[in-house]
Amino acid sequence: MKRLFVIKTRFEAYLIIFALALGAMTRGANYTLEYPGIGGYLLFAATAGAVFLGGAKILDAIRYEQEAAKAKLDEAERG
Repeated sequence: MKRLFVIKTRFEAYLIIFALALGAMTRGANYTLEYPGIGGYLLFAATAGAVFLGGAKILDAIRYEQEAAKAKLDEAERG
């Protein structure tokens, strides 16, 4: 069960980011209908920006974890 909540690979990260983007764009589209004009489009842009920032952080975290695991393995091999 614990494995379901851990992102281990970049492929899994891309699936999560896609799901976040899909939800954010739906929310953004609703904002343009609820708040017509520039306000709705600014909120739409904010939802897209949140996905970009969150996705970049997820990918950076995976890279960091993979490098840390590799360094730990290398250190264990050296002794």
